[in-house]
Amino acid sequence: MSSPAGRVRLAVDIGGTFVDALAFDEANGTLRLHKAPTTPDAPARGVLDAVGGLMPAGDDAPGAALTEVEAFVHGTTLGLNAILQRRGADVGIITNEGFRDLLEIARANVPGHSMYDFSYAPPPPLVPRRRRLGVPGRIDAQGQVVEDLDEDTVREAGRILVEEQGLRSIAVCYLHSYANPEHERRTARILREAYPDVSVSVSTDITREYREYERTSTVTLDAYIRPVLSDYIGTLETRLEAAGLTRPLHIMRSGGGAMTAELARRAPLMTVLSGPAGGVVGASYLSRELNGRKLISFDVGGTSVDCCVIENGTPGEVHEASIDGFPLLIPIFDIRTVGAGGGSIAWIDEGLLKVGPHSAGAVPGPVAYGAGGTEPTLTDAALTLGYLAPEAFLGGDMRIDADAARDAIATKLAAPLGVTVTEAAASVFRVLLARTVGALREITVERALDPREFALLAFGGAGPLIGPMLAREMGIAEVIVPQVPAAFSAFGMLMSDLEYEFATTVLRPLTDETLGELEPAFAELETQGDEVLSAQGVKPEDRLLVRRLDVRYNGQEHTLPIDLLPGDTAATVLARFNEQHRARYGHAMPDTGQILTLRLRAVGRLAKPSLPELPAAQTPTPDPSGERPAFDVASGEVVAFPVYDRATLGPGHALNGPAIVEEGTSTTVIFGDQRLAVDPYGQLIVTAATPAPEEEDR
Repeated sequence: MSSPAGRVRLAVDIGGTFVDALAFDEANGTLRLHKAPTTPDAPARGVLDAVGGLMPAGDDAPGAALTEVEAFVHGTTLGLNAILQRRGADVGIITNEGFRDLLEIARANVPGHSMYDFSYAPPPPLVPRRRRLGVPGRIDAQGQVVEDLDEDTVREAGRILVEEQGLRSIAVCYLHSYANPEHERRTARILREAYPDVSVSVSTDITREYREYERTSTVTLDAYIRPVLSDYIGTLETRLEAAGLTRPLHIMRSGGGAMTAELARRAPLMTVLSGPAGGVVGASYLSRELNGRKLISFDVGGTSVDCCVIENGTPGEVHEASIDGFPLLIPIFDIRTVGAGGGSIAWIDEGLLKVGPHSAGAVPGPVAYGAGGTEPTLTDAALTLGYLAPEAFLGGDMRIDADAARDAIATKLAAPLGVTVTEAAASVFRVLLARTVGALREITVERALDPREFALLAFGGAGPLIGPMLAREMGIAEVIVPQVPAAFSAFGMLMSDLEYEFATTVLRPLTDETLGELEPAFAELETQGDEVLSAQGVKPEDRLLVRRLDVRYNGQEHTLPIDLLPGDTAATVLARFNEQHRARYGHAMPDTGQILTLRLRAVGRLAKPSLPELPAAQTPTPDPSGERPAFDVASGEVVAFPVYDRATLGPGHALNGPAIVEEGTSTTVIFGDQRLAVDPYGQLIVTAATPAPEEEDR
């Protein structure tokens, strides 16, 4: 699936503050980046602005050069934001008679972070009780029909929800439909025949796993964002086609890989974390290119910090997660997110400094943007500490008011805290680091992983600025800043394959006999995988179908995923499960195993470029372009930082901190006890400086 010479691969990632458009020219291996402000009121406009700035053409189209695009992959947080901001569609639910209150009953438990909060109140359900209706009909856990579906009651429920309540999105979820989806599918056909303009989400189209509450929550969220995503994707496709795009638009999945826009409209929940997923895919690609290097991806954007562990080129993955307290049963990367980024607001709460989770976003943005923001943010603190140059922000394309940023820090933070402006701004970073260290410990130390054995891959607009600080805090030996770090998530999208996952609950003992009996179920999943990949235009020779089992000990609640390899027996599967259990939890048990879920990962492999080595630098380290005073966390003082243009640094160059490296859309800060080197791929490598011999003697 290679591309003709001169064709480009295009990726666009929507963040909380900026839209990143990245073009990769397969003929010469060059990358081009353009950033445009996010437009929350009309998200498609921000995408088109970014694409137009990257590939300009006539006045009446964002880029006739789109005819040269071989592949277009898009990551968006539109669905996620709709859930977090409660801006989704009004949804109705049809379920079994007597189970309309399932969402409110939930599991009657309190989240771990609130277990000692006696005033805790669960978030209200997305769907009020009057929009949740039960109908007669029942299937048991073995998939047998116990009571026939009352189709007349289904029609009446549809009439109440659509005609009386005016709803345009309905979720359907019945007990034990994972074992037999017949009633759900019949209900969907009845509703679609009667109301073809109404969106219908069916739980077994998203996941065929047990746990009725989690499955109901999952399909409800799908119905909640389906109209929003469908309208957005449809608008974007139409306008891109008018601009000259001839290739299909692909949307990034939350669990990696991409799918066609058509499939994304049918399963919008699969895209809910597609933005952060691009960075994880890019980190996985980089890990493989660096011979399986252990990495921690550290993505700092405008509104959040997203972290994920990469081992042997493979990211951590989970099949159960939650968004704002609502559980999800979909495959996603095991990403830890902290609500703190470049636009995160620093504020005082009863005398304590806090950073985030509130964000200034793209509108009005940080105080320094001069767009109406009045609350100081992390970006304002970075300007105050000298890390960012007002005249070089976004390559000089955006006007920045550093004095306004400093004034906001002084009046809103320094004065209430009784400290200097510099101390207040430095404290903003200390608070952010404290929150970030906690998130990283969850996915490393708490899982028996030593973060000192990993390199920190710092990207996003603010990742290279904060990454060296975090490495000092956690004892991480090496920070890697890739090329074009501000658009590394978009780069990861360019490195993605087409992927989809299918699953079904079986709940069987792990025996050789069971493995043989599961062959028909896997064959059915493989048929579904082939059909989806075929619909996306993937040739048979480019398809990869991976079988996986969710295994646990008898009596356990949760599982671990184990790949099922050709020739596997129950003993070999259990041995790998024991090994993984020991690595994760520190012990294995002599108990027998149990298979809970069958999974099939369908991959359509796309051609990817290798990581090119660049020519070695022919000159010593270039002279700095200037210098400016900035706060050095190593010494705790404001000192002179030489400033370098990244374009002048090549493989083999090295320099000692303190120093600042600018590249238009991102800034890397090296402190006084650190050293910077450029590797053969043009990546910046930040490590601890080697002490002088006399210092070692002391």
